[in-house]
Amino acid sequence: MSERGEMAQRRLLEGLGVSVTEESAYRALLRHGPATLSELAAETGSSAAAIRRMLPRLEDLGLISRVAGRPLRLIATPPNIAIDILVARRQEEITHSRAAAALLATEVAERNGPNPEEVLEVVSGRDAVARRYLQLERNATREMLVLVHPPYAVDISDDRENRQRAARKGAPTRGIYGPQAFEHPGMLAHTRRAIADGEQARLGQVPVKLAIADARTAILPLVSDEDQAVESALVVHPSALLDALVGLFETLWRAAVPLRLTGEDTLEPETWPQTPDAEVLALLAAGMKDDAIARQLGLSPRTVQRRVQVLSERLGARTRFHAGFLAAQQHLLE
Repeated sequence: MSERGEMAQRRLLEGLGVSVTEESAYRALLRHGPATLSELAAETGSSAAAIRRMLPRLEDLGLISRVAGRPLRLIATPPNIAIDILVARRQEEITHSRAAAALLATEVAERNGPNPEEVLEVVSGRDAVARRYLQLERNATREMLVLVHPPYAVDISDDRENRQRAARKGAPTRGIYGPQAFEHPGMLAHTRRAIADGEQARLGQVPVKLAIADARTAILPLVSDEDQAVESALVVHPSALLDALVGLFETLWRAAVPLRLTGEDTLEPETWPQTPDAEVLALLAAGMKDDAIARQLGLSPRTVQRRVQVLSERLGARTRFHAGFLAAQQHLLE
């Protein structure tokens, strides 16, 4: 079927409140030009009586007008004018609906607190959890707070989705990455891109996966079993529970240390520590083992061991974990 044929069969005005029969009559009149009721009925395969009953509605929508004289003849409103009229009408309806929603919300607020079903929402299925998280991220306007811990419902290796998320330039993000966050392949590169896009990242303790949008909505796993952590989620709306989750994040944020993951082209030659040494220190501070660091940085375990030893000696650290602590203390991870 040709593109023109597909357009002929497609309902174009449905989203503007025009029914199938109303749109068919309008489009028939556009094709035919000024027409009598009988001519328009023949063009649409309907009856003149049916067209007459439809006239008040078509005129109210601004799709047709009457030609002066007898017999009664109808003419279609030019599409650009008709669409503007329909859009203006729909925008006015939306404005009224938003005002009504605000009024209803006020009435709800006057009750003695929200019902439990209005506070908690259960999302089931990995795909549904991923969609709900992305929806929160897209709709956030002030700030996203995230406690990062595997497993991840959103595929961080999906370059197309990552580019789309970066292009949206959403709300500023603060993220705390736990010791296990970087054990997932590709997570280090994903975090590096996020920091380059403006995310404030820190290393710290992450007792639970959590994301909070604008301090208004939070999402976290429904169950504590890590194997099932992305199969279902709990969405929390404004409540004492949400206030507690925001407070938990802020407490963990104050205790966490800044994370610096930069590309080689952003460091001056004399800067210390050099990349990837800075990243080795960051991952040490996160509590990662040498093998996990090697996988993330694409290095051999032996190379990582040698660098950890050199860095520990330079920092005067007694152990690998002490090296990460000293690096944080000396602001080498910022």
